[in-house]
Amino acid sequence: MSKVSAIICITLIASMAIQPSEAGVGQWIVGAAVGVTTVAIAPAALGFGALGIASGSIGAAMMSASAIANGGGVLTGGVVATLQSVGVAGASYATYAKAAAAGGAATDYLFED
Repeated sequence: MSKVSAIICITLIASMAIQPSEAGVGQWIVGAAVGVTTVAIAPAALGFGALGIASGSIGAAMMSASAIANGGGVLTGGVVATLQSVGVAGASYATYAKAAAAGGAATDYLFED
C-alpha cells in the first residue's frame, strides 16, 4: 500500500473513530484531510527537507534561535529536531492519524450548529 493510500485510510478510520455531530460528517472529513495535509507539507514549507534545513528559511531561523537559546546546540526531541526528522523521513502513520483526528474534531467544534 502506498503512503498516500495509507493516509487516506487513516483519515477515514479516524473520521469513524470520533463521533462527529450528525450534520457535520462532511465538514469533519474535510478537517481531517486538512490536518493530514498540514502535517505532510508544513515541514517542507518551513524549509526542513531531505537535504537539511534550507538556507534563509524559517527553519534556519528556528534552528539559529534554538541553538542560541541552548548554548550552541539544538535539543534532541525539540521542535526543530522533530521538524527536521519529519522533513527527512516523513511522519509516522500514528502522527497522521492524530492530525486527522485533531483536524476533524477542530472543524466539528468550530462549525457546530
